[in-house]
Amino acid sequence: MPKVKRLLFLALCAATAVSAKAPAERWLDPECFAVNRAPMRTSFIVFPTASEAVPENDHTLSPFYRTLNGEWAFLRAERPGAEPEGFFRPGYDDSSWGVMPVPGIWELNGCGDPVYTNKPYPWHKFFEVKPPLVPHEQNYTGLYRRSVRIPADWQGRDVFIHIGSAISNVTLWVNGREAGYSEDSKLEAEFDITRHITPGRDNLIVLRVNRWCDGSYLEDQDFWRLSGIGRDCYLYARDRRRLADVRLTPDLMNDYRDGTLRAEVTATPGVGSVRLTLRDDEGRTLDTRTLRPRRNSVSTTFEVAAPKQWSAEAPNLYTLTAEALAADGRVTEAAAFRVGFRKVEIRGGQLLVNGKPILIKGVNRHEMEPNTGYCVTREEMVRDIREMKRLNMNAVRTCHYPDVPLWYDLCDEYGLYVVDEANVESHGWHYRDKSKNLAGDPAFAAAHLDRNRRMVLRDYNHPSIIVWSTGNEAGNGPNFERCYDWIKSFDPSRPVQYEQASYHGDYNTDIVCPMYWSYEQCGKYLAADPEKPLIQCEYAHAMGNSLGGFEEYWEMIRREPKYQGGFIWDFADQALAWRSPEGKLIYRYGGDYNAADASDSTFCCNGVLAADRTWHPHAYEVKHQHRPIHTSALDLEKGVVNVCNENFFTDLSPYRLLWEITADGQPVLSGAVEHLDVTPQATAAVTLGYKPEQLRDLGGELLLTVRYQLRERLGLLDALHEVAADQLVLRGDDPAARFATEAPTGALRVEGKSVSGEGFSVGFDPESGFIRSYRLRSVELLAGPLRPNFYRAATDNDLGVRQTGKYPDSRMWATAEPQLVGFALTAGDSEAEAVADYTIPAVGARLRLTYTIFADGSVRVCEAMTADPERKDVAELMRFGMAFETPGMFNAVEYYGRGPMENYADRAGAAFVGRYTQCVADQFHMKYASPQESGTRGGLRWWRLTDPTGLGIEICSDRHFSASAIPYSIPQLDNGSSEYVRHPGDLVSDGRTHVNVESVQSGLGCVNSWGRLPLPQYRLPYQDYVFNFALRPVTGGR
Repeated sequence: MPKVKRLLFLALCAATAVSAKAPAERWLDPECFAVNRAPMRTSFIVFPTASEAVPENDHTLSPFYRTLNGEWAFLRAERPGAEPEGFFRPGYDDSSWGVMPVPGIWELNGCGDPVYTNKPYPWHKFFEVKPPLVPHEQNYTGLYRRSVRIPADWQGRDVFIHIGSAISNVTLWVNGREAGYSEDSKLEAEFDITRHITPGRDNLIVLRVNRWCDGSYLEDQDFWRLSGIGRDCYLYARDRRRLADVRLTPDLMNDYRDGTLRAEVTATPGVGSVRLTLRDDEGRTLDTRTLRPRRNSVSTTFEVAAPKQWSAEAPNLYTLTAEALAADGRVTEAAAFRVGFRKVEIRGGQLLVNGKPILIKGVNRHEMEPNTGYCVTREEMVRDIREMKRLNMNAVRTCHYPDVPLWYDLCDEYGLYVVDEANVESHGWHYRDKSKNLAGDPAFAAAHLDRNRRMVLRDYNHPSIIVWSTGNEAGNGPNFERCYDWIKSFDPSRPVQYEQASYHGDYNTDIVCPMYWSYEQCGKYLAADPEKPLIQCEYAHAMGNSLGGFEEYWEMIRREPKYQGGFIWDFADQALAWRSPEGKLIYRYGGDYNAADASDSTFCCNGVLAADRTWHPHAYEVKHQHRPIHTSALDLEKGVVNVCNENFFTDLSPYRLLWEITADGQPVLSGAVEHLDVTPQATAAVTLGYKPEQLRDLGGELLLTVRYQLRERLGLLDALHEVAADQLVLRGDDPAARFATEAPTGALRVEGKSVSGEGFSVGFDPESGFIRSYRLRSVELLAGPLRPNFYRAATDNDLGVRQTGKYPDSRMWATAEPQLVGFALTAGDSEAEAVADYTIPAVGARLRLTYTIFADGSVRVCEAMTADPERKDVAELMRFGMAFETPGMFNAVEYYGRGPMENYADRAGAAFVGRYTQCVADQFHMKYASPQESGTRGGLRWWRLTDPTGLGIEICSDRHFSASAIPYSIPQLDNGSSEYVRHPGDLVSDGRTHVNVESVQSGLGCVNSWGRLPLPQYRLPYQDYVFNFALRPVTGGR
C-alpha cells in the first residue's frame, strides 16, 4: 500500500474505531477505543458574537455552555459486571448512593487507596501482565448519575457533552439510552447527545468509569495511578451552522522579518460565509476577510509586515476572530484565537525558533496537586508558571500526556516553550524488546495513532507548542513510525520527537532526546558533529537532596552548539497531602497507604519544588544555572565587568544592576547601574563606579556580588525580582593564615586525662581517647564525644548507588569503629598535646588524632587517616571529618561561608560566600519527601555554634571546610537503620544539637537516582586523608 494511502487508512481507523464487539467487551478490546465520539478539533469556546469572544479555553465565559462540575450521585462497584441492574435508567433509585465531586479523584474522596508505581503496572502483584487483559479483581467501576435541566432555548441546536478526563474510560448514557464510549484518560471525550435529550426538561446523564481497561496498557506513566474524572465536564449548544474546526499556522519570511498566518476553517453545511479578523496586541484591526466556503471549507493567508514575534522571552500575541455567518449575513457563532508569529525549524543540527538556536531550560511537569490529584485549577496553573519563571525555566514537557487545554493558553500568554506529549507509555511491557513491545503490536496500532492524532488536532493552534512528542518509554516500532509519519505530513511546521527513537539511529525523531545521558554520553554524541540537536527529554534527576553536577551539564550546553538543553525531572514532588485525625499534615508517597498494593516508594518525589511548591534547596541552583544574564571580570580593579545577555530576543532594559563589595563578609561598598544597554546575545562592558583606591585600604577577602533586578513588574514576575546574580573574587581568602594565628600563652594543668586552664577544661575518655568533655565558664558544651566520622545519612541518590550492588557499600563506614591502640597526653610550656592512635579494622585503615590545647581553651585537631593500599573491597567515604553533640540550648549558627541555603561540593553555584546568622531548627530541610542528609554548609571560613547568651565554639581550618548542626542524628535520617522514620514530620529530636564538621564530603550527583555516582572530582575514594581544624571558645556576654 502506498505511504499516503496507508496513512489515510490508519487515520480513518483511528478516527472511527467502531467495533462490532459486544459493548461488555469494549474495555478489553484494544481496537475499540471510541464509539460515537465526536471528531477531535482544535480547542476553542464559541460565543454569540466576535465582540464577546475570549481566546481562552474557559467554558464558564460563554452563555452557550452549562457546567456539569459539582456533586454527582456515585456508587463504586467492586468489579466490572457488578453494577446494579438498570443503574442507567431514569427510574432507578440512587438515593442510597454516595456522592462524588466532578472533577474529583475517587481515592482522594474516600474510595480506595492511591497507588504509586513507576514502571510496573499497578495490578502486577496479583494478576498476570498480559496485554490487553486487565483484572476484574480490584478493577473498581464508578457509576455517576446526575439530572440536568437543558435550557429550552437550546431547542434546534446541536448539544454536546464534554467529559474532560475519565480515568480509564467512560461509557455514557443519556435518559437511559447509551450514547457513546471512549478511552484515553488525558484527552476529552465529546459526544453529540442532541437526539437523546429534551430541552426545557431535566435530563438524566449517567457515566460508567472503569479503573482499568485495555487502554491502561498505554498509560503506564511514572505517577500516582488514580481513578475518576480529572478535568471539567460540561454541556454546550452549537448552532447547526457553525465552525467545525479552525486551524492556524503562523510563519516568518524575508529573513524572519515579516509574518504570515495561514487560516484553514471547516464549517458545517448551511454556513454562508466565514469572517476572519486579525487584530494586533493592542486590539487594532489589521485585516478582515469574508470568505465563502467551498465544500464546507475556506482558507486564506494573512501577511503582516514586521509583526511582534512570539517567543518564551517575549510572548507577543495577536488575536484572530472567526465568525460563522448564515446565508443572510447573521452571525451564528464566533470564536477567538491567540496567534503568535513564530517559526520553528531544525537546521544545521540545531533547533531554531525565529531563526535563533534557543537554549531549552526546561522541566517536566505532571498535572498533579497534593490535595486533589489530577484536578488542577487555573490559579494553580498560573502559580506553577510563575514558579517556572522565577526559576528561569523557559520550557515545559507535558509528561507524559496532553494537559488540559487551558494550560497551553497560559503558556501562550506568559511564554513557555512546550513539548506536547501524547498519552502513550507502555513502560511495564517489554518496552526495550521490539519483538514483544506494544510499539510493534498490530492490535494497538490504531490506538497509538489515535492518541497522537487527537493531541495534534486539538492543540495545533498554540504558538507555545514548538515540538510534538509521540510518547514516552514505550519502545519503538511501526506503531510509532506511523505516528511520526502522520504528524510530519499533517503539520510540517513543527519538529516531532520520540525518546525511544534516540538511541539506535531510528528515523522517527527530529531531535535526539534521550533521558539521563551522562556527561560522557552527551560528549560522545556531540563529538560526531550530528545532524540532529541534542535536547534531553529528561535529565538532572532531582530526587531528594540532589542536583549536584547540574553546573557541569550547563557548562557543556553553553559550550556545545548542538547541545541545546533539556528538561529536568521533574517540577514538583508528586506527594499527596494526608491529614491525621489530629490534624497533622503529612505528604505521602508510595507504600504509605497500605502494604499490599504495588509501590515504588519515594520515586514519585523528584521535584525541584516540594509538593506544596515551596523551594527545595536545589531549586536555587536551578535558578542560578539557568540565569539569562552572566557577569565576568574585565578590569575589576577599576570596577569594570562584562555583562552577557544570554537572551535571544530581549535586551536588558527591564533590569537594573546592583553591586556590593564585602570585606571578610562585611559590606563596605555598594552601588547600582540603573540602565543596561545590552542587546540579545551580546556582551557589554559595564562600569560599576568604584575606584581602585577604594579597594587598596580594605583588608581581608574581597568579594564583588552583582545582582540583576527587575525595575518594574514583568509578566508574572514582580518588580524587584532578582533574575540573576554572580559573585567575583577581588582578593582571595587565606584560610591557612587564619588557622595559623598564634594562641595566647598561659598556664595549663594536666591531671590524668584532663587539661584545664582559666575558664575551661578538656577531658578525654580513657577507653576511646576521644574528647568527651569541653567546658567553658563551667558550662558543658558537649553532649556526645568529639569523634571521627566518615559517613552521612544516605541521600536518595546514595541509596540508588547502594541498591545496584555494583560498589562496596558505604554503610561500612557507619560502623567503622576506631579501636584505640595508643594514647599519650603531654604538657608543654603553654600548650598540651594529646595523641591517640587507632586501627579501623572494618576498613583496614590507621587513624591518628592529635590535639593541641592552648591556654585560651582553643583546641587544634589533626585527624589523619592512612589507608591500606591492598584493600580493594573498601567503599568510598561519604565524608572525612568529625562529629559531636551539644546540649540543645546551643541553637544559634553563625558562619562565614557559602549560603544561605544548604550546599555541597557539586551544588554550590547559587550559594554565595557571605556572613549568615541562622537557627539550628532551620538547618535541616523538612520538605524532602523522606529523611536524608541535609543541612550542610560549605566553603566555610569559620563557623560558630552558640547558646542564647553567645557562649559556644567557633571552628576554623587551614582550608575551606563544611559543617552542619541539626536536631537529628545520622541514624534517624539513614534509610535502613533501625531508628529511621519514613517522613521528616515524624522525626523527634533527642534534645541535642548534632554537629558534623569535615574537610570534604562527597558530592550529591544528579545524572540519575538509580546507580550513577557523582563526578569523580566530587567523590572520596579510599585513600589517605588529613583534616586540620581548631575549636575556639566563644564567650559572648559571659
